[in-house]
Formats: sequence, C-alpha cells, structure tokens
Amino acid sequence: MKQIFADTFYWVALINNKDNWHQRVIELTSTLKTVEIVTTDEVLIEVLNFLSATVSLRGRTVQFVDDIMQNTHIKVIPQNRESFLQGLNLYRRRLDKEYSLTYCISMTVMQRLKINEVLTHDHHFKQEGFIILFEGILYIVNGIYQAYFFLLRQSGLEKMKKISENYQG
Repeated sequence: MKQIFADTFYWVALINNKDNWHQRVIELTSTLKTVEIVTTDEVLIEVLNFLSATVSLRGRTVQFVDDIMQNTHIKVIPQNRESFLQGLNLYRRRLDKEYSLTYCISMTVMQRLKINEVLTHDHHFKQEGFIILFEGILYIVNGIYQAYFFLLRQSGLEKMKKISENYQG
C-alpha cells in the first residue's frame, strides 16, 4: 500500500476549523482513497504543543490525537533513541537550513520508509527532495479558486474527514 507522510501542518489544519488551510485540507483529505498515512510521535507532540495555547481546542486536540492513534489507515512511528539520533545527525548536517529537529526526524523516517510525498506546504521538505502535496496549480472555475492536486488520486482517509467533521466547533 502506498504511504504518504503527514506533517504537523496537516494535522493542525485538519483539527482547527479556523486555520487558513482547513478547507483545503478537508477537500484534499476527501480525495484520498487507498493510502496509508504515516506520522510520528514527534509530529503529534508538536501538534499538541502548537494547539495548547488555544484552550478551547485542547480537549478536541487530545481526542483527535487519540483517534489518529486508533485509525487503521494511519501508522504512527514511535519515538525512540535511534530516530532521535538520525534526526540529530541530519540537523547537524543542515546547519545552513532552518529545519527543526522534528522536521529532521520526519525526513529521516520518510527516507527510511521510502516515502516521497508529504501532506504539508512547508518548503523545507522540498529542499530535501520530497514532494509537498499542498503545492498545486490554482485555477478559477465560476469565479471560485480551486486547487488542482495532480499528485493525489489515491488514499484511505475518508475516515479522517469524518473524524474531522466530528470536531468542528
């Protein structure tokens, strides 16, 4: 089964209906049919940290992370010493970049699992040769901007769309 990596950006936009990317993430998620989504404990920690300042989202975020960990279409790679050291090694080699340690861990996991595509709009992944899936061709149809994501035609995240709809506040 094809795998796609989910970055913090994706989960935050999916959880937070006030996020500027929320609607585009929902639309993209609804197109995914037969793909296993991969993320890491470190990404989920970052999601929880990022949304912790918004008290009204804390409970929703915890429940959402619990649901991610239970979803059979999502593989959460556990945090461990080896992944930390591999990420730290990439961080050390890219001192000229603005990569966070979480980015570096994500990138090394993607390399190890041979995952090329990532659910993000963050250019740092592109700098390492990955395909960021929130970069598309924008065109106008009946006066409405729509994104054409030519890379996404398959995956198994209908369930994620339903889960996200359950958390709309």
